[in-house]
Amino acid sequence: MESIVVAALYQFKVVAEPANLQQALKELCKAQGILGTLIVANEGINGTVSGSREAIDVLHNFLLAQGFNQMEYKESFAPEHTFRKLKIKLKKEIVTLGVHVDPREHVGTYLQPKEWHEFIQDPNVIIVDTRNDYEYLTGTFEGAIDPQTKTFGEFPAYVKEHLSDAKDKKIAMFCTGGIRCEKSTSYLLQEGFKEVYHLKGGILNYLAEIPAKESLWKGECFVFDRRVGVAHGVDIGHTAMCFGCGHPLFDGDTNSPKYEEGVSCPHCYEQTTDAQKARFRMRQSQHVLKQMLKE
Repeated sequence: MESIVVAALYQFKVVAEPANLQQALKELCKAQGILGTLIVANEGINGTVSGSREAIDVLHNFLLAQGFNQMEYKESFAPEHTFRKLKIKLKKEIVTLGVHVDPREHVGTYLQPKEWHEFIQDPNVIIVDTRNDYEYLTGTFEGAIDPQTKTFGEFPAYVKEHLSDAKDKKIAMFCTGGIRCEKSTSYLLQEGFKEVYHLKGGILNYLAEIPAKESLWKGECFVFDRRVGVAHGVDIGHTAMCFGCGHPLFDGDTNSPKYEEGVSCPHCYEQTTDAQKARFRMRQSQHVLKQMLKE
């Protein structure tokens, strides 16, 4: 039985005292047993958390009372917590683009999943995946361009180098839950692009609304929690993750001599020190012990 609610949410809204909101959220989530990550900034809130039905309702109602009444808010379900820890972060941006844009002032045209499904079948539309390279490799839409970015902060440079001649073209962008496209479409409009569109609610919304047999989505959607990947219906997929670095594991990765469960994989082995690997081994052994005690 899937008794844990996974809530993904964001809203761009002026937060006068973000540190106060951070503290209040920390206290509430700890009291309710909620795990996951929430990012608070002057420009709003963003994050994904997991908890009981009652706990998530308490959090949702608290945010509504704080004036977050236009949240992009989606729920899915899992048999257990999808996070190991609670993190309430205070940052300059709720999603880091590194260039000043304000989605409350101007943003691309929203397309609901069914509208998006029809729109991206137009051969004159340029479809751009705004996510990172490893997310693209886990799954994407047919015909989508991979900007090959390691972080969202690299996206403006990609636009200047590769899309500057497409300002009169129809640009359709998508991301996991929609928040990156709030900023990426705002940025393109700021740069003089004429027709900019994005998938309302992101890939998660598309997977929830469009049946698998009709879908233009290929693969799974990478998510930043223990589910790793989700499929149509936002059901838990089969993608595995290296819990040393958080990178998804692809064919052959687990057969590499550089792979050690919970410690390292071919994508991070050279980047971590022996001391870090030792710490990861300790964490993995504690995790295995907890799982054994549950059984």
